[in-house]
Amino acid sequence: MLALHPNPSPTISLYSNEETALATSKQEAQWVLRAQCSDREALELLLRNLQPSLHRYLSRLVGGSAADDVLQEVLIIVCRKLKWLETPEFFRAWAYRVASRAAFRHLKKEKRWSDRLQDEVVLDEMPAPEVAAPLDILPELLNSDALTPASRAVLALHFQEELSLPEVAAILEIPLGTVKSRLAYGLAALRKKLHLTRSV
Repeated sequence: MLALHPNPSPTISLYSNEETALATSKQEAQWVLRAQCSDREALELLLRNLQPSLHRYLSRLVGGSAADDVLQEVLIIVCRKLKWLETPEFFRAWAYRVASRAAFRHLKKEKRWSDRLQDEVVLDEMPAPEVAAPLDILPELLNSDALTPASRAVLALHFQEELSLPEVAAILEIPLGTVKSRLAYGLAALRKKLHLTRSV
């Protein structure tokens, strides 16, 4: 069921009717519909429920010190643009896309993004194997300075949020080949760093 809007606006749609690992619960979908009808309580419940997972994701991308500021920006954007979300069932995927964009904007402002972007171009077409990282060292690995922000985003979505590579590509709005290359680059950088620390 879709909410009708008095003001015709562009709609936001992320996927066809496929199931995703980043699925929006039925309760969240109901909150989305209520929030789209100006129910403030539903909006607050929706944002409160979303905030911890988005904060964890943004911490991996921009670092803990900047995550709160970027999260605040993301929540404001979600509030402003929620009325244009056509399919409430895709709320979480849409929110992660908004968060990814905000994180990359933040990183570009800090110049960290542009310095490391050249490394990504070389690996754009390299396929990556789908392997799992041990969960106990995952937070430490994702905070590594050896990772570019682009690779960190792919690794966080794939391993921490347990999304498939096509879902990561949809959220970050990049080709699947680029997701695979960033995954391969990130894993190679982490292997190299682990090898250096073990040999010391």
